[in-house]
Amino acid sequence: MAAGGTGGHMFPAQALAEHMLAQGWRVHLSTDARGARYTGGFPDAVRIEQVASATFARGGALAKLAVPFRVAAGVLEARARFRRDRPAVVVGFGGYPSIPALGAATLMKLPRMLHEQNGVLGRVNQLFAKRVNAVACGTWPTELPPGVTAEHTGNPVRAAVAEKAGSPYIAPGDHPMQILVIGGSQGARILSDTVPPAIAALPEPLRRHIRVSHQAREEDRDRVTAFYAEHGLRADVQPFFTDVPERLSEAQLMIGRAGASTVADVSVIGRPSILIPYAAAVRDEQTANATGLSQAGAAIVIQERDLDPQALSQHIHGILNDPQHATKMAEAARTTGRPDATDRLAAMVVALAEGQSVGHET
Repeated sequence: MAAGGTGGHMFPAQALAEHMLAQGWRVHLSTDARGARYTGGFPDAVRIEQVASATFARGGALAKLAVPFRVAAGVLEARARFRRDRPAVVVGFGGYPSIPALGAATLMKLPRMLHEQNGVLGRVNQLFAKRVNAVACGTWPTELPPGVTAEHTGNPVRAAVAEKAGSPYIAPGDHPMQILVIGGSQGARILSDTVPPAIAALPEPLRRHIRVSHQAREEDRDRVTAFYAEHGLRADVQPFFTDVPERLSEAQLMIGRAGASTVADVSVIGRPSILIPYAAAVRDEQTANATGLSQAGAAIVIQERDLDPQALSQHIHGILNDPQHATKMAEAARTTGRPDATDRLAAMVVALAEGQSVGHET
């Protein structure tokens, strides 16, 4: 497997790794030094291999000039490793650190496939989409290059999320209610600026029952914690939650970005959500990711340009003050999820390894 250094790429890779190991396969993960920081949740049996890679999106002029040479070195290194231990299938999950493994697999004509988490192919997956044997999509529909077909597998979720699939939803009421605030693997400043005042602006009879789990950047943690405390709100503010599945299953409402993994988790567990797509995304893929939940009536989507504490507070109130509506949103979220996404993706891997053709849907 080959994946870049963000949770959005790594979580589906981790889910597939867990599944394939359970089926008796050996699994190697190819990434770079940055990606290796996100592998703490991978099973110990997964061999982590770091290879050289680079992107034109970072660094100065000299760094950009060195990109082709670093990538070429990474491809040659990956090819040498593949010659020593030939993989049955190479699966790319996106991100520039996946280039060396996919490049080597292409040169060696190994069975290879892609998994795209978002509703729009990332740059690396666009590059290889016509050079692989199969493309799997986590979000449907996904914008594909002309002539490329794909299979809708859904986005694999980690075992801890799958265990919470379809957990009973406790509707809002006169009891402790949980709001989970997730801003991606590194938090999101805009959520730290708008969510606390939005919750503080809720009517006191509702506010007194609320408990908040808020993921914030390390540099924002103290001020966010202080704001909640000053307004008498019980809140757990951390830079990263290791138990998101547990917190999400207990939540009455999730507020966060619309990253592919977040959308998959919310769909599989089934919870109402307010999604704020990342405005700086080049391809606006997070808006595409949120479309399924929004159209199903499971999520409210607010673009960053329209986000302010007052409007957000009204949406929070509209969900938590209406138990029947909140329950319908939770049920609708579950209808969009694909809890068997890992099984579907694994079936494609096995089919390629056995030399079978992989079906496509357009």
